[in-house]
Amino acid sequence: MWLLFLCALCFVLVVGAALFIRKTLLKDSIFSEDSLRPPAPLVTDEKQRDAVLKKGFRRDHIPADLDAVVIGSGLGGLSAAAVLAKAGKRVLVLEQHDQAGGCCHTFQNQGFEFDVGIHYVGQLHENSLLRVALEQITEGQLQFVRLEEQFDTVLLGRGSERRAFHIHAGKEEMRESLRRQFPNDTLAVDQLMRLMKVQNTARHTPLLACLKMMPLWLVRFLMRTKLLGRISCVFGLASSSHSHLMAKLTQNKDLTALSSYFFYGAPPRDSSFLINALFLHHYKRGAYYPRGGASEFAFHIIPVIQKAGGAVLVRAPVQRVLVNKEGTTYGVTVRKGQEEVEVIAPVVISDAGIFNTFQKFLPEEIQIKPEIQSLLGLVRHGMGSFLVFVGLDGSKEELGIVSTNFWMYKHNDLDQLMEHYSSLSREEVVGNIPMVFLTFPSAKDPTSSIRQPGKSCMTLLTMAKYEWFEEWKNTKLNKRGPEYEDLKMSMARELLDWALEIFPQLRDKIVFMDAATPLSNMHYLGASCGEMYGAEHNVARFSPDVVAKIRPQTPVKGLYLTGQDVFCNRMAGALHGGLLCASALLSPKIYIDLLQLKKKLKRKTARKKA
Repeated sequence: MWLLFLCALCFVLVVGAALFIRKTLLKDSIFSEDSLRPPAPLVTDEKQRDAVLKKGFRRDHIPADLDAVVIGSGLGGLSAAAVLAKAGKRVLVLEQHDQAGGCCHTFQNQGFEFDVGIHYVGQLHENSLLRVALEQITEGQLQFVRLEEQFDTVLLGRGSERRAFHIHAGKEEMRESLRRQFPNDTLAVDQLMRLMKVQNTARHTPLLACLKMMPLWLVRFLMRTKLLGRISCVFGLASSSHSHLMAKLTQNKDLTALSSYFFYGAPPRDSSFLINALFLHHYKRGAYYPRGGASEFAFHIIPVIQKAGGAVLVRAPVQRVLVNKEGTTYGVTVRKGQEEVEVIAPVVISDAGIFNTFQKFLPEEIQIKPEIQSLLGLVRHGMGSFLVFVGLDGSKEELGIVSTNFWMYKHNDLDQLMEHYSSLSREEVVGNIPMVFLTFPSAKDPTSSIRQPGKSCMTLLTMAKYEWFEEWKNTKLNKRGPEYEDLKMSMARELLDWALEIFPQLRDKIVFMDAATPLSNMHYLGASCGEMYGAEHNVARFSPDVVAKIRPQTPVKGLYLTGQDVFCNRMAGALHGGLLCASALLSPKIYIDLLQLKKKLKRKTARKKA
């Protein structure tokens, strides 16, 4: 039996490797440590930054002889464009907002700067794959600040019932700190950490990406013969309900809540154990924040795109993907005033999400094709987000604020919390918000005190259903009427009151407050139903079959997907979506080259330390 299995496995791997090599090898790697430059001084001049981040769309700004056009300038779109640029391709990125960056953009109001989507990032330790990839697409210009070892605090319950749990970075400290906090459940902690360990999840997780690069017939063969599960346990973990698996490890609801406290819309019973475990693992080697703020991502990626003759243009709302009679894309149209401008390119890459791409941009006769509808049937809209932006009078030291993030829940049954919250009508929301994420961006970035002296900012985040705000979807920004404003600000005040339970000293220091609903995400980010994390990250989405089917290539020749909907949510997921998209267009050798460079740099560092 085992001999038959090994023979079959060898056959599959040999055939798959042969297909990859025959179809995809590039002559030389596009990645090199020689492409990095010493970090330049932080640019704070607004005119200089606007020249990069806010270059407007005009006919004479469209580069000639484009190789590709990208819809959306989130990290998925920018990373795909940058990798293509490093391969010598001329790429135009089109952004409907007035500045580039997507969830990585920042905005200013009354002298305060707020980020909207990048709150902290992990796996950026020296020579990590994520760090190497970011260094390559920014030429080494993007710098990060490491946060405190205790990067997160999780608060379960309110008032006298509130219990605080602390999450620490460190290869061993994360486990040891949890063991100290759960002395009667050390075995469960050890089992959780064992499942998170590199050999069981992190090293095997790239196999999920491999499913998106393998021929679909090969994936189906591996599934049908049940070889997939024997190759790695990662596929089983990806398909496992988080709550169901944790119930096998422990009956401690506090520990169960901590294992899935990174909330993104899907309750633990409906989410993948692997994804939740990877979020914890993501910060095991430390949490980081971009030096200079979240807009530094776009600010340093765009010049790499420009160097190859490409451009990133804003105020460029794409209206349609152009498809010829043969069913092949040949460009897009952009609304400019009262007219539509055609932008011609043989490849169209969409970072606008799977729903916008297939339901908004494609001609109706293509939207209704069975292969398109089949892909849409695999996913559903993620939950919307609700953010509160608070401006504070005073420095970090004067206010006593910290770089640690706070995740607060009314109690420790996250499944019950989310089920009840999702069932509420609009009239029932205020007074029943069950969770909030609290963070101080200005306390994380040491340049904030230079760029906005004497000012600090706080961001609060919870999830919100699009349906609660759908009535006002056709109204204009800042003109949605008193009922909308009352709902928005009542929710905002509820979140603020919760935050002030933790930081009461801030009550008299608030000089500015505003909120963003799912409709704000639709306006600024182009999110189809106000989602911040794209298509819902439920457990069904991470079954091998769905993982393999949702890939950069689409049923429309020349049209590709990138970003969170291709791989996973948050910054790292969007970046890997961009790498997968570039790999589909260039070669799967993209990943191999990154890994080889990572190993080379690691050996070089080891020699220096020896």
